[in-house]
Amino acid sequence: MLQLTDETIAEVLRRDEVVLVDFWAQWCPPCHMIAPVLDEIAKERAGLVVSKINTDENPTAARDYQVMSLPTLILFRDGMPIHTIVGARPKARLLAELDDALAR
Repeated sequence: MLQLTDETIAEVLRRDEVVLVDFWAQWCPPCHMIAPVLDEIAKERAGLVVSKINTDENPTAARDYQVMSLPTLILFRDGMPIHTIVGARPKARLLAELDDALAR
């Protein structure tokens, strides 16, 4: 899983692949709950780049994408946000939401 910073997020979003960015913080219990699920998805889904950005260490990206609650997952296609998920989800529900967003 890619670890992003305020400086590297734009570079990653320019990729041809679909990118899922997990906005998280160390103090956030739901962020830690969803982390293993995201690790599994990163290994299982070819063509989906799963990445993380710590909002305490990288506040500019969180501000730029209007992240108000953690965890926030934003799915990007062609550098543009196409779907936002706020809060932790079970793996099956998260995958269903991602698949639905990608089908649009």
